[in-house]
Amino acid sequence: MDQKGSEPRAAWAVRLGYRVLGGLLVAIGVIGAFLPLLPSTIFFIGATACFARSSPSLEAWLLEHPRFGPGIRAWRDEKAIRPRAKIAALSGMAFGYAVFLISASPSLRLAVVVSVVLMACATYVASRPSGTEPDA
Repeated sequence: MDQKGSEPRAAWAVRLGYRVLGGLLVAIGVIGAFLPLLPSTIFFIGATACFARSSPSLEAWLLEHPRFGPGIRAWRDEKAIRPRAKIAALSGMAFGYAVFLISASPSLRLAVVVSVVLMACATYVASRPSGTEPDA
């Protein structure tokens, strides 16, 4: 089979892979909407990126979603994290670390490693532009 004949099949397989991955990320995002320590918006952002490569209609659906669309669009347009989402993310990290310390009773070394990783993540979140809250 020549190179030209395999391109459409390969392109179809890649689009299917992106669509499946996007669907998986949406499922995790939906679960995260109900679990307090699992973020949801980041999974919807990832799903939107996958759908941009595989399904424009699913991408548009996420971008126009009343709850998650504004956060996805803020990230896409400005690499911004809306103020309420930023507060929720930072609070969730602090709460998660406290639960980790209390429930796992980690060694000092592990506690420091986890602390450093979470502080790096928190610094990244805090350093992103805040953008603006959507109109209510």
